[in-house]
Amino acid sequence: MKILHFADLHLGVETYGRIDPATGLSSRLLDFLSALDQVVNYALENIVDLVLFCGDAYKSREPNQTQQREFAKRISRLSTNGIPVFLLTGNHDLPNAIGRATATEIFHTLAIEGVYVSNRPDIYRIPTNSGVIQIASLPWLRRSALLSKEETKNLNLNQINDKLQEVLTSIITANISKLDPTLPTILAAHVWVSGAKAGSEASMTIGQEHVLLLSNITHPTFDYTALGHIHKHQVLQNSPPVVYAGSLERLNFSEEADDKGFYVVEIKPDKETGKRQASFDFHQVTGRRFLTINVDIESEDTDPTSTVLKAITERENDVREAIVRVNISLPATLEGQLRDNDIRSALKEAHYFTTAKDVKREVRLRLGKYTAEEITPLDALKAYLESKKTTPERTKTLLSYGERLIQEQRVKQE
Repeated sequence: MKILHFADLHLGVETYGRIDPATGLSSRLLDFLSALDQVVNYALENIVDLVLFCGDAYKSREPNQTQQREFAKRISRLSTNGIPVFLLTGNHDLPNAIGRATATEIFHTLAIEGVYVSNRPDIYRIPTNSGVIQIASLPWLRRSALLSKEETKNLNLNQINDKLQEVLTSIITANISKLDPTLPTILAAHVWVSGAKAGSEASMTIGQEHVLLLSNITHPTFDYTALGHIHKHQVLQNSPPVVYAGSLERLNFSEEADDKGFYVVEIKPDKETGKRQASFDFHQVTGRRFLTINVDIESEDTDPTSTVLKAITERENDVREAIVRVNISLPATLEGQLRDNDIRSALKEAHYFTTAKDVKREVRLRLGKYTAEEITPLDALKAYLESKKTTPERTKTLLSYGERLIQEQRVKQE
């Protein structure tokens, strides 16, 4: 049995994009759809038995009609060609209020043949060309759906997360007892597993994260555990496999060096033991490249613009059609010598570019009689409040809060 596992599509991310003149759509929307097309084309050309999507179809909880239409087109290509599709609900797919539908529920509502949508934990038995496969699902669940206000009363954040971990683990355990041991079995989950290397999802998180331990989701009953939510593809465990597919397209510069793609999983009986074994391979998709060019300009440089242009020219092939940022570090005395128009012209082949200057000032910031390096954070706050002529009462209150925050930060660092 051959399964294609992917996740974290995030249709609707349009940062670093421009309007495509041919379609009127954001060029970044087209980038993400191109990555999805590569998934669909592979599934059709290689006749996979199931396409398994592990959450976050859209960036927004309320995607626009164009994004929904384009996603539905690709899902329809799979289902009409006899490839079943399993869609798991991620944190970005949940509506703002309980009771509202998720954006992917329309497939279930219209009873689209061969498309299965999971927005609550359950067991799904899906017929495929190679037989029936069963999926234990663990979509993203709100804290309010797992714990009542009474249960969280007087608990600190760590205690609440411990209780969430208990509840989620009990959900997985309860579903294990309902599984048919004779069928190929996958756990599909949209969760943050402790120890996973995070990517840009840390900055995209909606609400408070709850984290599971690897031991909470591993069980010999599962031939393969398919994960979504973390954008960096990675294998947390080889036997039985526990795998994050990662996001399909780079979202920002924190993912500049990451390969993007999907996993192809094969489950078949071992020739010697007869027990099921899962093998898996990562397949890279072609996506928009991100490129950072760092330029350090020394004080004795007589033509800082030429230094920047040289650095860009050396990466000329990489710049073409990429999303580029040029970070220029230089002394304040040379800042006025940079010819911005020449730099912009050198980057005209980029899909999108931005430049940032880190100007080194010789004069250090002073707070009263101290430099910024010599004064404590609390004294700095006090000096700032004095400079703003803050009333004594408000100064006392703000200093109290400041001291508490500083102490909390020290405890975290320890």
